Amino acid sequence: QDSCRRLSRTVLKASNRSRGRPLSPCASGSSRLRFPLAFLPRRALQTLGAAVQEAHLPAMFGRMPRKTSNNTKYYEVLGVSKTATPDELKKAYRKAAIKNHPDKGGDPEKFKELAQAYDVLNDPEKREIYDQYGEDAIKEGMGGSGGADMHSPFDIFEQLFGGGGGGFGGGSSRGRRQKRGEDVVHTMKVSLEDLYNGATKKLSLSRNVLCGKCKGKGSKSGATATCSGCRGAGMRMITRQIGPGMIQQMNTVCPECRGSGEMINDKDRCPSCRGNKVSQEKKVLEVHVEKGMQHGQKIVFQGEADEAPDTVTGDIVFVLQLKEHPKFKRKSDDLFVEHTISLTEALCGFQFVLTHLDGRQLLIKSNPGEMIKPGQHKAINDEGMPQHGRPFMKGRLFVEFSVEFPEPGVLTPSQCKSLEKILPPRPGSQSSDMDVDQCEETTMHDVNIEEEMRRRQHQRRQEAYDEEDDDEGGAPRGVQCAQQ
Repeated sequence: QDSCRRLSRTVLKASNRSRGRPLSPCASGSSRLRFPLAFLPRRALQTLGAAVQEAHLPAMFGRMPRKTSNNTKYYEVLGVSKTATPDELKKAYRKAAIKNHPDKGGDPEKFKELAQAYDVLNDPEKREIYDQYGEDAIKEGMGGSGGADMHSPFDIFEQLFGGGGGGFGGGSSRGRRQKRGEDVVHTMKVSLEDLYNGATKKLSLSRNVLCGKCKGKGSKSGATATCSGCRGAGMRMITRQIGPGMIQQMNTVCPECRGSGEMINDKDRCPSCRGNKVSQEKKVLEVHVEKGMQHGQKIVFQGEADEAPDTVTGDIVFVLQLKEHPKFKRKSDDLFVEHTISLTEALCGFQFVLTHLDGRQLLIKSNPGEMIKPGQHKAINDEGMPQHGRPFMKGRLFVEFSVEFPEPGVLTPSQCKSLEKILPPRPGSQSSDMDVDQCEETTMHDVNIEEEMRRRQHQRRQEAYDEEDDDEGGAPRGVQCAQQ
């Protein structure tokens, strides 16, 4: 303290000699000295150096630091150690702030405390003073910019999550955050070839953009007035009678401002947008369908939806809709195809060419001596769909075989006997000739099972209708009541 007083007297003398007016060693409202060192004599400079060595700099600024207060609280609030890096501080604050955000039902005081701790520890100067002198020194303004310059907890939150607030309510009563515009969703039909090879599609769309002439103000001067009809709310309460002694109150869009809450003088309206603040624009978007994308996957163009004043522009979203393919079917990263072979091919071997989705010709053939059963599946590795993001990794191609048998009458009885000699023998009969004589002989006939099921379903509906008709009519037809 004595050093500071000696330094103050020296500075005052030097100031009077240099400018002819006194200069306080502690400028009003500032924590830094403002005087030209060039005008100080050598003895004053020596005194200044001694003061720096004897006392901490805050003592020269008109205030001696108090006894060190709690300097671990802010670290405990964020749940980090005193050696935490800026990235660790940021990660800890983000996690805790999302959990305690008031718009998500969190504790407002806890949210404010988190922001205060992060604001101090994220600033190197404030953090150094806090580590040396604790929380009281920060509150008393020793943090350079002073304790009164603490940012709003919501401003700190929005700096990390962006203007949209990370989905935490654009319509808050605080009124600082912009609301987010609606997304525009379109369905885009794509073929299986598009998803296999990748494709680029150009689409022309119309959207609203802020008027370039008035910059979205709606007026030539940029001035607007609050609507007197709704007082800027955009909605009006109307009351109507719905019955004797009964009234109904309901909110409706203000007819004067059309829900905007603002009024523009007719003479001051922008000639380009006529006061609507937006104009129509046609834009061509190139939609890149990447290899391996899935049915229902979304392609997002951020900030390309309709623009509106004081609104964060929404996105244009394209949802892929896969069209049915005549040959291939897709399941995840695998492809399925059905192929019919003859009985001869099933028994003696087959060979056929399959045209793939990229135009390649695949030769598919059976192994020597291999026989194919009806409904059997065979897989070909690395010929399925490419994986999205890893197009060189592919699934499998599955081939399901159907065996076509000869039509009745194609083989003569003699050919059947010759064929029976070649084929494996029939299984042994479980019944003796005596047993066969005691059995009843049956006759089989062709039937269309689908047609049979439809016939039976119609029959059941008719029977149910007849039963319902009998219940409604009471006594069956033809039965008369007995006369008294």
